[in-house]
Amino acid sequence: MEKFKEYLKSILIALVLSLVVRVAIVEGYLIPSGSMLPTIAENDRILSNKFIFRFTDPAPGDIVVFTPPEWAYTNAPRFVKRVIGVEGDWIEIKNGIVYRNGNPLSEPYVQQPSDYTLPPFLVPEGYLFVLGDNRRNSHDSHVWGFLPKKNIIAKAMFRYWPPKRIGVVN
Repeated sequence: MEKFKEYLKSILIALVLSLVVRVAIVEGYLIPSGSMLPTIAENDRILSNKFIFRFTDPAPGDIVVFTPPEWAYTNAPRFVKRVIGVEGDWIEIKNGIVYRNGNPLSEPYVQQPSDYTLPPFLVPEGYLFVLGDNRRNSHDSHVWGFLPKKNIIAKAMFRYWPPKRIGVVN
């Protein structure tokens, strides 16, 4: 009976610790679409850091997990996109090139350049501008506008599935 109590205690401690880690530090996500190709493919599984944005703000280039704003008109509970602009940045898209503060971005991760144009605009305070790496097939800020920073859940960090694509996500 004493051995049973020890096993039960160990199992309970492990469950509590795993719950704390999942709720506050790391969470896994299944990617349901190809909007982040080639960086993250459909059916990839990633781990995200839920803790990092308690100490720092999202920065251009970060891949973030977030709850889409209500004006995005989607049933998806979570999106994964790349931060292109933060509050105070001027963004423009023309001829397939994204400009931040007048400078063209080097985006080797983009599958195909965008086939749309956006005139220069300022990212307002408290918001981000996010795009999928698969620019022609992504439901993102170019469609539904700015993302409230408060909707950010985590930073995508590591792909753990499929085994042949294991590695850091950037």
